[in-house]
Amino acid sequence: MRSSLSAFLSGLIFALGLGLAGMTDPANVLGFLDIAGDWDYRLAFVMGGAIAVHAALRPLIHRRAQPLFAARFPAFAASKPDAKLLVGSALFGVGWGLAGYCPGPALTSLATGAFPLLVFVPAMFAGFYLAQVLQARSGVGASRPGAPQVGATPAQ
Repeated sequence: MRSSLSAFLSGLIFALGLGLAGMTDPANVLGFLDIAGDWDYRLAFVMGGAIAVHAALRPLIHRRAQPLFAARFPAFAASKPDAKLLVGSALFGVGWGLAGYCPGPALTSLATGAFPLLVFVPAMFAGFYLAQVLQARSGVGASRPGAPQVGATPAQ
């Protein structure tokens, strides 16, 4: 129960932060991505602030024996970038640049009922599903030791 409440509160704080930072407005995001035109630098401060908070708190968090709401910290296998990562990153970037939304802000903005989001969000979930189907068929997404599993339930 505590881990579910923690996940909910983390998501709520994240959504509020996205809204306050203006990342739910695709015009702001597209303005930030337009470095050759009328560049809007404000989101650089949002990212810089997030990086600063993470950099300050990460050492304090990892001094703990275990996380507050889990049995242990996740173990991630170190790996080199592969074709799957590069293609996925490129698709994410192209989608972000074309639509001005990535998954977090799109879900947060869905509450507005804007028609583009009513098209984008189902298409995004269809893409998630298609990626899982293709991975299952090709075996490309085969699990690696320590790799987080898509759809896996975290330890309670």
